[in-house]
Formats: sequence, C-alpha cells, structure tokens
Amino acid sequence: MVAPKVRGFRAGGIWAGIKKRGRKDLALILSDRECTLAGVFTQNTVRAAPVEFDLKRMARGRGRGIVINSGCANACTGRQGLEDTERIVREAERAVGVPTGSLLAASTGVIGERLPTHRIVKALPRLVSALSPSGWLDCAEAMMTTDTHPKLVHTSIGLSSGRINMLGVAKGAGMIEPSMATMLAFMVTDAELSRALLERAIKEAVEASFNAVTVDGEMSTNDTVIALANGASGVRVRRNAGDYRLFSELLTEVARELATMIVRDGEGATKFVEIELKGARSGEEARRGAKRVANSLLVKTAIFGGDPNWGRIMATLGAAGIRFRPERVSIEICGVRIVEDGLATGKVREREAKRRLKRKDVDIVIDLNSGRYSTKVWTTDLSCDYVKINASYRS
Repeated sequence: MVAPKVRGFRAGGIWAGIKKRGRKDLALILSDRECTLAGVFTQNTVRAAPVEFDLKRMARGRGRGIVINSGCANACTGRQGLEDTERIVREAERAVGVPTGSLLAASTGVIGERLPTHRIVKALPRLVSALSPSGWLDCAEAMMTTDTHPKLVHTSIGLSSGRINMLGVAKGAGMIEPSMATMLAFMVTDAELSRALLERAIKEAVEASFNAVTVDGEMSTNDTVIALANGASGVRVRRNAGDYRLFSELLTEVARELATMIVRDGEGATKFVEIELKGARSGEEARRGAKRVANSLLVKTAIFGGDPNWGRIMATLGAAGIRFRPERVSIEICGVRIVEDGLATGKVREREAKRRLKRKDVDIVIDLNSGRYSTKVWTTDLSCDYVKINASYRS
C-alpha cells in the first residue's frame, strides 16, 4: 500500500512518555508553508487548556501546524495547564524553526491531570526528526486513547485548474456527541482557499458528519476539528466557481468517513447503527428526534440484545419534544416494516427483524409522516464491554 501524502505537509508520531512505553502519544502535523486555518471546537462550558489556547490563535486564521498529545486531556488544570500548553507549543515552534504563533495544540486523555511537560519538551527533537510526508499513520496512532485502530482517510479530486489532495486523521471511540465538533479530527489539503471559504466548508462538513454521530451522548472538554489548506498544489478554490462545491463535497466526504469510523470503533460496540428519521415538521425536529432515539439506553441495549423492541422507539420519540401523531408513524428495522400507522405489523415480521438484527450493520428508518424534513444519525449499541472499559479507564 502506498503511504498517503499531501503536498507540502509532513506528519509524525512518537512515544514521549505520557502513556506506557510502546504506545505512541505525541504527534505533529506541519506544513512547509503558511496555511489558511479554520476550526470548530467543543461547546462544553468546561474547556481544556489547548482549546482555550487555539481559540485565541485561530483569530488570525493562519498557521503552520498542530502539536497533538494523547494520554492526558490537560483539562481542569487551571492556569498551570494553559502555561504547560504554551510552553510545549513554544518549544515545538523553536524545534521546527517556525515563527512564534505558528502552531496550535490539541490534547486527549484523562481529565484533571497535568501534562508531563518536561518529558514532552525533551521528546520534541525526536518528533521533529520523525516528520515525513508519509508519516500520517504514526500521527494517527499517536492520537489514540481507547481507539482500537488509527483513523485515516486520503483522497484527491480534479478541479478546473488542477488536482488537489486531501487527508484526514481522527481519534475517538467514546464520549462522542460533540455539538459542533468531534473528539479530535484534523484535515489537510494542498488547495488554496480564503479563510472565509474554508470556514464555510468546515462548518458544512461538520454539520453533515461529526454532528450526526453519537456513541454515548457525552460531550468532551477537548472536542476539536481543524482544517489546514496550504496551497502547495497551486490550485485556488474560488467562491463563485463550481470548484467550491466539489471541494466542499470532498471535505464533507472525508469528515463523514472519519465520523463513521469513530462510531464503528465505539467503546464496546458490537453494532454500527444508522437511524434515519423522515417526515418531520422541521430540520431541527428531525435531528432532535433521531438523536433522542440514538441516545436512548433502552433502544441501544435492545439492539445489543437483538430485540426489535419498537415500543422503546415509539416511547422515546414521544419524549423528544417533537410534533407528530403516533397513529401515522411507521418503523422499519433492517428493511422490515414492523410498525405501520402506529401499530405492530405482526409476529412474523417481528421474527424476521430479530433475525436480521444479528447483523453488525443495523439500519432503522422512522417515518413520522408529519412533514418533509429528514436526517440521518449514526450510533452504536450499548454492550457490557462499554461499562467495563469506562469503569476502569483511569486504572
């Protein structure tokens, strides 16, 4: 397999002593030239130090890269946590030889613990030496916490004035319902865009991807999505050309693939679940209803047990605060219509739905028959292993 590359970008990941030996925990994404930056961050009131740091630096909309660590979230660490981030970034900028203010930061891991700053600073020369145009897999591995595998997507597309490349890396397996972000996701491209266009594209991509996934309904303190465009391809994406639509669609495609990878890797998950809610009276009600079903512990445990318990879905919809008439609702599980006009369609179909629920990929289609709006949400079941993983996360 050919290692993925994007012109003008290098990446790498090493072990720096944050996690147990042998598990990469420090990464760097670096552009050879200044980039246009756009990002979306957690809406949680409790925000980690690197999020606060990035929010200030993103005001300029320009930069060269991101220093990323796993194993420690650097959240709820007070003023000292922010100073730790500032020191690490300052030393990283010195190590790679870029001006002050060029790098951003991102962290993920346990909340409430300080970063081992001295170890990280000591490891920075090794990290810089490890940078490579094909070092993206090492970077993705260094971002992992409870993830079972690295998450990496690479693609390209031809535009009117040439071909551009795009690559995305992400981490996330639990505590996923971001509200305007995800755990950590970074997307780079060698296209050239204005800041306004890149901001527009990243917001559109996030809304159709990371904001449509949920593993456990929790929101992290560190949720971050950042896009970097360095223009190394010489291809400029302009507002009024068809190229912007193609670029935006490609960014959304990369984001959606990363988002579904996160769901498929959900902590303890045995099933990947797509919930489509149709016939809502507004887009907001469609999203609210679908998310309510996706986050229902009763629905998720029924899916884990292979039980087509449509009554749980109906009850959850009724508590979602959306407008519909129960006697109009239809529900399909894995292609089997088990509810029509609010009533069960019979034991034969229920047994067939139960048989199909043995699949790893499960789809649920709910039609409220009350309007013209629809949406899709991706989630997982809730297994015994989810409880075990999160009960011993700090041990």
